[in-house]
Amino acid sequence: MKVEMLDGDEVRQNLSKGLGYSKEDRDTNIRRIGYVCHLLTRNDVVAIAAAISPYREIRDENRRLIGRFVEVYCQCDLETLKARDPKGMYDKALRGEIKNFTGVSDPYEPPESAEVVCDTSAEEIEASAARIIAKLEEMGYLPAPEAEVYTPEEEESIKKRLQDLGYL
Repeated sequence: MKVEMLDGDEVRQNLSKGLGYSKEDRDTNIRRIGYVCHLLTRNDVVAIAAAISPYREIRDENRRLIGRFVEVYCQCDLETLKARDPKGMYDKALRGEIKNFTGVSDPYEPPESAEVVCDTSAEEIEASAARIIAKLEEMGYLPAPEAEVYTPEEEESIKKRLQDLGYL
């Protein structure tokens, strides 16, 4: 599969330079990400958008534009976000030094019906990834893993072991 990941910070640097963090600028940034995902998707490229998209209305707009859209909501409590923040931006926002900071001084509207919800403060990355992959398989976006096929010799060996153990 052809896959392209759009990182929110990279998009801001390369496609949305000059935009601030007002609601209008955030909407413009997320619309641009959605449009690029739309272009990639219609050309059979799997587009993964890793961006903070705080407003439900724009996420829904992108869902309609893209079509084959899977929303993964990575929920996390504020204490964990602060602990993971290498730049100290959450602490600055909580002190009022950064304005319009999502989840602190600017709202985040959680999805009402995300296809996958991962509580990243309570589960390991591997568990979240497994849930996302399972949902993509269930929706037909990823092929389900092929069942193991044994050679006739392997099957005979397994059957003999099971007989020797008294299971057959």
